[in-house]
Amino acid sequence: MPYGYLITVAVAGWFVFFALVPLHGRFLGRVSFRSGLVVNELPFAALAWLWLSTAVAAAQGDLATPAARAVTAAAVLASVALAVIARRSARARPVIDQALTTGLGVPAATAPLTWRRRAALLLAPLPVRPRHVQRVRNIAYGPADKRNLLDVHHHRSRPTGGPILIHLHGGGFTGGRKGREARLLTHRLASRGWMCVSATYRLRPGSRYPDPLVDTKRIIAWARAHAAEYGADPSRVVVAGSSAGAHLAAMAAFTQGDPALQPGFEDADTSVAAAVCLYGYYGEVYEDGPATSALERAHDGAPPFLVAHGDADTCMPAEEARAFAARLRAVSRAPVVHAELPGAQHCFDLFRSPRFEALVDGIEVFTAHVLAGGAGTGRKDGVSGRSPADAADRRDGTPPRSAAARAGRAPAAPPRPDPSG
Repeated sequence: MPYGYLITVAVAGWFVFFALVPLHGRFLGRVSFRSGLVVNELPFAALAWLWLSTAVAAAQGDLATPAARAVTAAAVLASVALAVIARRSARARPVIDQALTTGLGVPAATAPLTWRRRAALLLAPLPVRPRHVQRVRNIAYGPADKRNLLDVHHHRSRPTGGPILIHLHGGGFTGGRKGREARLLTHRLASRGWMCVSATYRLRPGSRYPDPLVDTKRIIAWARAHAAEYGADPSRVVVAGSSAGAHLAAMAAFTQGDPALQPGFEDADTSVAAAVCLYGYYGEVYEDGPATSALERAHDGAPPFLVAHGDADTCMPAEEARAFAARLRAVSRAPVVHAELPGAQHCFDLFRSPRFEALVDGIEVFTAHVLAGGAGTGRKDGVSGRSPADAADRRDGTPPRSAAARAGRAPAAPPRPDPSG
C-alpha cells in the first residue's frame, strides 16, 4: 500500500468535500470554511497537486495492488469534484454582469478574459504586488498607535486625478490586519492610477463601538488631506471592506459628515462617492444596540452600493446580504448592485481566483459608472446576481429587518475572531 499517496488523496478528499458540500452551523460552518476555502478558490492548483501525486505513485510502481487502485479511483472522483468546483467558480462572471446591468440600470459587462489573464490565474494565483505599484507602509493617521496605521498603494509614476479607494479588513471587530484581504483589488486599482489605502482600526477588547467607525472616518479625512501627495482626486473617494470591514464601509457611507462620529475633526469632509461591501455583516455589533446596525441605518441619501456575497458562505449567511441589498433598494435613490456569487465562501478575496478576478472586473465597471456620474438608478423590482427570491422579498417595499428575521429566527451574531475575517 502506497501510504504517502493514500494520505495525499485522503487530505485532498477532505478539502474537496467541504468545498463542494459546505455544511452550516456554528461548528460545522467553521470547519467547512477552514477546510474548503483554498480548494474552493483554487481548484486547478488542487487538481495539479492530486495529479502530480498520482503520477509520482505510478512512476514508482505503487499502483499495482487492488488497494492502490481503490485509492486511485478516489483520486479520480476528487478530480471530477474539482472540475465541478471550477465550473461553479466560472459562473461568477455572468452573474456579476447581470448584477451590474440590473443594479446600474444600463447595459454593463466585465471585460472578457484574455489568454494572458487566464494563464496568470492558473500559474500565479497569489496576489503579488506589481512592480509598478509602490507601497508606503505604517503611516499613523490617529492616536491609537498600531491600531491607527495605514498603508498606501499607488502607481510609481503618481499620475494625477485618480480616485481614492479605502479598504477595511475583517476580523469580527476583534482581530484582523490591514492588507490581508482584497489585495488583488488594491493592486489592480493602484496600477490604474488610484490611491489605495488599507488601514487598521481599534478592536475589542479595549474599545467599543463606535470607535472603529470613528477610525474609519479618520481614515477618510486623512486620505482627503493627503490626496495631493499621491496625485489623487480628494473629491472621489470609494470606501470598501471585507466582512466586519464591510459593516464599517456601509456605516461610513450612511453617516457621512456626522459630527457625533468625528470627535476632534467635526469639520472634516468624510463623504464618500460609493461603497463596496464584500461578504459583509450588516446587523448590530454585539450588545451596542440597533444604532450600530447597518441594516437599520440605511436611508434615501445613501451613495451607490455594490454588495457581493457568496451563496455558500458558512460564516455569514447569504440571506443577510440579500436582506441588506433589499433594504437599500427600498429606501435609497442611488444604484444598488447585489451579486450573489455561486459557490463562494467567506474570504473569497484572499486569492487571485477566477471568481475574485471577475468581481474585481465588476468593481471597476461599477466605480467607473458611479464616479462618472452615471444616471442609472437600477431596477427597484429587479434581482441582482442569481437571487430571484430578492424580488419577492421587496415587492411590497417593506423588506424584513434581516433575512434571519424573515426566516423566524434570531439574527446572526457578528463573526467571531478567526482567520475568516
